[in-house]
Amino acid sequence: MNENTFEKLQYTELKEIVKSYCVSGLGKQLFDKLMPSSNLIVVKHRLTETSEGRAILDAGGNVPFVGVSNIEHIIAKLDKGIILDPSELLSISDFLRGCRKIKSFMTGQEFFAPTLSSYANSMTEFVEIEEEINFSIKNNQVDSAASNDLKRVRHHIQTAEQKIKERLNKFLTSSANKNYIQEFIISFKNDHYTIPIKSSYKNQVQGTIIEISSKGSTVFMEPSVVGKLSGELALLKSEEAMLEYQILATLTGLVVENLHAININMELISQYDMIFAKAKYSRHVDGIEPKINDYGNVKLLNCKHPLLSGHVVPLQFQIGNGYRSLIITGPNAGGKTIVLKTIGLVTLATMSGFHISASEDTEIAVFERIFVDIGDNQSLENALSTFSSHMKNLSEILQAVNNNTLLLFDEIGSGTEPNEGAALAISLLEEFYSKGCITVASTHYGEIKRFSEMHSDFMNAAMQFNNETLEPLYKLLIGQSGNSNALWISRKMNIPEKVLKRAEEYMENKEYRLERLNESKIRKPKAVVEKVNNSIDYQKGDRVKLLDHDDFGIVYKEKDKYYNVSVYYQNQLIEVNEKRLKLELKAEELYPEGYDLDSSFVEYKTRKLNHDIERGSKKALRKIDKEIRNNKLN
Repeated sequence: MNENTFEKLQYTELKEIVKSYCVSGLGKQLFDKLMPSSNLIVVKHRLTETSEGRAILDAGGNVPFVGVSNIEHIIAKLDKGIILDPSELLSISDFLRGCRKIKSFMTGQEFFAPTLSSYANSMTEFVEIEEEINFSIKNNQVDSAASNDLKRVRHHIQTAEQKIKERLNKFLTSSANKNYIQEFIISFKNDHYTIPIKSSYKNQVQGTIIEISSKGSTVFMEPSVVGKLSGELALLKSEEAMLEYQILATLTGLVVENLHAININMELISQYDMIFAKAKYSRHVDGIEPKINDYGNVKLLNCKHPLLSGHVVPLQFQIGNGYRSLIITGPNAGGKTIVLKTIGLVTLATMSGFHISASEDTEIAVFERIFVDIGDNQSLENALSTFSSHMKNLSEILQAVNNNTLLLFDEIGSGTEPNEGAALAISLLEEFYSKGCITVASTHYGEIKRFSEMHSDFMNAAMQFNNETLEPLYKLLIGQSGNSNALWISRKMNIPEKVLKRAEEYMENKEYRLERLNESKIRKPKAVVEKVNNSIDYQKGDRVKLLDHDDFGIVYKEKDKYYNVSVYYQNQLIEVNEKRLKLELKAEELYPEGYDLDSSFVEYKTRKLNHDIERGSKKALRKIDKEIRNNKLN
């Protein structure tokens, strides 16, 4: 077995489903370690356990797993010499009580489950340890009745605490202390009985500060009137802790002395939990215990894939008796892959001791090795194509197989040129056959199907297909040859009959039509017509888009002989080829009739100055006169 097989067949997913029926962590841990066995005796024993567990459940039996929990972490402490605390000892007691109840229950199931019942004989009862723990510990603490000395000390502790409280109550009710007290309560702080005192009066009160509040406004003081009693109480508490420790150490010692037998009980409880989880799963799927063999004979009757729910077409399948290799053909989405996965997963399930959903007389072969090549194995990390990845997988499988191997191949030889792929697939199938493998492979290649028909130890099978509705029926028909139904589907899709007839001929004799096309059917190139220049006559004032700037400007001067247009853009004139312009709006659409277009190209300052001169502005005239004098001086 290898991880690829488990992953492709979804074995781990099935194991998780069965594991969910466990009631304790003990059984779940065993499931995590469970692997399919290739030993026929081991597999038979596992299936017998599951069947006996199912018989108990079917008879109305209810295994008393209540109180049984995983105590491995507690046992680990004992191995390190750690004294157990009260709650841990109670867990040990609960576990031992659970073992006792399960033993009592299982010994009474000899009629339904002789094998499982015999396991109970190896379990040990520890009634005395249970009683000692339950007598000494109550409510998760050591009980006073555990020893006379503990009872005496706790009585003295109670008396001392009562005296302290009486004196503190007198302190609270004294009028002399009224102004000092923050709250009129007795507060237990750091194993001391204290009074909340206002921080400003802490020096006026005789006693010891035990704690200060977070804001500092209150100090918790133990008044000197109870100082001596508080010291006596501390000594009594120390003595109490020592006595409790001695009792816990004694109880822990009782457990340690019987640790070997307790570990055996743990193993048996784990086994029972796992076995009854398998039995519960069997009851849920109405499973059966299949017959088993170790010579490769597989016979599935009305078998269902363990992970499929709802309406599932049951599988009828056989191999090993009369032929050792089966070639499955049929259309895509016809169920070939599910057939392969069902065969593989029910085999792994049986080898793990799981019941399967099938009819009586179903028979499963136990294999030493199971290999699969299913799905797209393209490797991004290694840059391998799908075909290369399949070949790498098949190469590794070829080196590991023997005559006790089950092989499941989906679309063997696919992913490359059909002739080469089919030839390579046939050669591989021959090699696997020569090594004694049981092989089930699906394919689209007709050559592989024909090879299978010719080989006496190979058998063809087809996935049934409804030719009227073009729907797969998901039924495997052994002894029949399937095809991809390409021609049938094409006929349904109204492909011309003459095309389909010619395709059928090519499938038989490969004599292709090689005539050249009639000249009358060939399109001739048309005469080249010189492209008319559709250039635009840009006019002054047109709004245009400058393609190189992705912005707009105004035409100032029409295009010259070189097809360049003068454009007013961002207060300057630039020359732009007409191919780099796009007309947005004509001038007549932008400006009213009679509009002075020249004013659009003159700066505001210049237009204002001209306007001032026209209306006889002295300031404007002085400005012009000044510019004239400056020009003469320069």
